[in-house]
Amino acid sequence: MSEERNNQQAPEQELSEILQIRRDKLSALQQEGRDPFQQTKFNRTAWSQEIKDNYDSFEEKTVSVAGRMMSKRGMGKAIFCHIKDDKGQIQLYIRSDAVSETEFLDFRKYDIGDIVGVSGYVFKTKTGEISVHVQSVVLLSKSLRPLPEKFHGMTNTELKYRQRYVDLIMSEESRRNFEIRSKFISYVRRFLDGRGYMEVETPVLNTISGGATARPFITHHNTLDIDMYLRIATELNLKRLIVGGIERVYEIGRIFRNEGMDTKHNPEFTTVELYESYADFNDMMDLFEDLLSGAARDILGTYDVEWQGRQISLAPGFKRMTMAEAVKEYVGVDFMAIEDDAEAVAAAKAAGVDMEKVEPTWGHALYECFDQKVEEKLIQPTFITMHPVDVSPLAKRSPKFPRLTERFELFICSSEMGNAFSELNDPIDQKQRFQKQVELRAKGDDEAGMMDDDFINALEYGMPPTGGLGIGIDRCVMLLTGCSSIRDVILFPTMKPLD
Repeated sequence: MSEERNNQQAPEQELSEILQIRRDKLSALQQEGRDPFQQTKFNRTAWSQEIKDNYDSFEEKTVSVAGRMMSKRGMGKAIFCHIKDDKGQIQLYIRSDAVSETEFLDFRKYDIGDIVGVSGYVFKTKTGEISVHVQSVVLLSKSLRPLPEKFHGMTNTELKYRQRYVDLIMSEESRRNFEIRSKFISYVRRFLDGRGYMEVETPVLNTISGGATARPFITHHNTLDIDMYLRIATELNLKRLIVGGIERVYEIGRIFRNEGMDTKHNPEFTTVELYESYADFNDMMDLFEDLLSGAARDILGTYDVEWQGRQISLAPGFKRMTMAEAVKEYVGVDFMAIEDDAEAVAAAKAAGVDMEKVEPTWGHALYECFDQKVEEKLIQPTFITMHPVDVSPLAKRSPKFPRLTERFELFICSSEMGNAFSELNDPIDQKQRFQKQVELRAKGDDEAGMMDDDFINALEYGMPPTGGLGIGIDRCVMLLTGCSSIRDVILFPTMKPLD
């Protein structure tokens, strides 16, 4: 029975027959005392791509290779197949007179998806394809389910997220995406380690939800009989370490936010947060630009990427403008010339901005103008600086403009890539801002932060002027891979359970 049909589209009866045939083959081997699942090791001596890249040194030499069978065709007393290992694919050539009769007969019964190990010498076929002329073969694992049809892969997009293991077998593009993700995280570590930063780990479970404004996941600790929160940020603990004298510190870790899911959001995601004593948000801008442009050059070999249908340049020299400048340029409202809250709200409404769900303040009016009218127009890398205090509870006020904070966000293709502050180190100001968050929570805002008395206590010991930066790893990987959905760069994204 042919298995060259899409696994997800095969009729239920046909798929059931295929599954039974494969189990029958396994059962026959087990009854003969040749259970492939009892194999514990195979001594591989070469990888597929290694052989291809260095054919002159491998020609006529005996190698042992192993991998998953991805194709197979028989030609009388000879069989050709391709196996896939961690580095690529290579062709195997099996002749009936080069292996034992049992090995050849067994091999004829092997299925696409089976994992085999072979030994043989390296040669080129008449068509010039580098291959291994098999002299011995062993079945290492029996595949009891057929792979999707090779030309279409997993056509069911949702299923590829639920069954990432099959997606990785079939899709070189998916494999490349996660290789780039791994390389990016490694690059971030090298970059920060090279600048004298220390990597740390802080708790995922906390008794207080803080460090950002977001709805947390709540769980219960049975022994202590208390509710606990999965962290929505690593910020407060990292700044405790700054107080403790670790002057350059970072953490790469999972963050959990009990919010909606779309192409840019997943309930759990990865960030790198870093803090540097005696630095400010301008230093963080320089660092972020160097990191992102350097990663593109190092991993992709170019500053030019395509994302969301746009050609993006990550060459150094990202555009920088204040939020007020951006609103003035794109909306035509000059908030720096407005002082009165009511006048600012009226100007925002006149520009078509919805102000119904926010406080009627100058800061919220400025921010909503940006959020609703400007953000979508920021395609090339743009740092937006000087955010209102009203939406920046942990950032230091600007000495020149007390309504604003020394904060920036980097936008690319209308997506926020990172967020940074000159960190607030005034414990009195910080406590007042926490109190405002507590008041909002009391009014029913379950995304508002909580009072963290221990963090205030830490600040009272004295925290030096500090620059802090949080970067969304997933979105940076989306940018570098050209993926339009965050699910394409998270190996096992959150999915609604099947009925």
